[in-house]
Amino acid sequence: MNKLRAAITGIHAFAPDYLLTNEELATMVDTTDEWILTRTGIKTRHILKGEGKGTSDMGAEAVKGLLQKTNTSPNEIDLVTCATVTPDMQFPATANIIADKAGIKNAFHFDMNAACSGQIYALTTASMYIESGKYKKVIVVGADKMSSIVDYTDRATCVIFGDAAGAMLLEPTTEDVGIIDSIHQSDGSGRIHLHHKAGGSLKPASRETVDAREHYIYQEGQAVFKFAVSKMVDVSVEMMKKHNIEPEDLAWLVPHQANLRIIEATARRMGINREQVMINIERYGNTTSATIPLCLWEWENQLKKGDKVILAAFGGGFTWGSIYMKWAYDGKKE
Repeated sequence: MNKLRAAITGIHAFAPDYLLTNEELATMVDTTDEWILTRTGIKTRHILKGEGKGTSDMGAEAVKGLLQKTNTSPNEIDLVTCATVTPDMQFPATANIIADKAGIKNAFHFDMNAACSGQIYALTTASMYIESGKYKKVIVVGADKMSSIVDYTDRATCVIFGDAAGAMLLEPTTEDVGIIDSIHQSDGSGRIHLHHKAGGSLKPASRETVDAREHYIYQEGQAVFKFAVSKMVDVSVEMMKKHNIEPEDLAWLVPHQANLRIIEATARRMGINREQVMINIERYGNTTSATIPLCLWEWENQLKKGDKVILAAFGGGFTWGSIYMKWAYDGKKE
């Protein structure tokens, strides 16, 4: 009997309508379109607007679209997990709220926080429930309302992030497709370079923390850039060597969309062409847990059954990792 694997059998994503351009940012903070493009490769990013709107609203839209396009009943879903660093609230889990809004009643749900690596951590974790034979249909959501923790007076960070959500349906297969291998690593000492200063148990919210603007993203860009390039390359190259994948054999690298220079440096060191890399950072910015599903959703029509695909990410923590899969279905042509 062939090994039971988890395969992505459908993907959907959601990005809010409001588009924050570099030109508009230049009216808010000391920056220019050229400065942003040169350093990040970003021109626009989607922002969730509206009273009482949170990460779960985007996640629910992605899940409802996924269920519809895969002709799946909400009652068939066994598990929903959500990768996010911007939960609606400390508890309950945002996955709980997404499931409720999407009408999913027979599943259990939990969140996962691994910063920008969250989606691949959650994907690997969810795949194990499929591989065990316990569950048949699992949804993995990556969703973040980064605008809720961005300081729009800090040009080093406010130009980078956007809001979005993506959802993947995982199902079991015995064919030679699906998730084949994963590598995940972490280094907690990296937290000094990228973190959220206040709001947790270490430093609860107070008037002082609010006045000090400590409820926003803190990032030391150069240190993060150096680690991100090194670690994303290391795990991606390790995966290629482990499975005897030559650069020309790889259909797609799907990297976390943190910074165009990081993506390009990773591709160069892997020995692959830009045409083999999914890149949409110019239009979405860094949507943290949503970047990889956003890419797969946009490229879905170009993906073919059996395509060799590597997902790679690096995030705060530090966390990083890669997943090797063979794509499980032919994307529908428009």
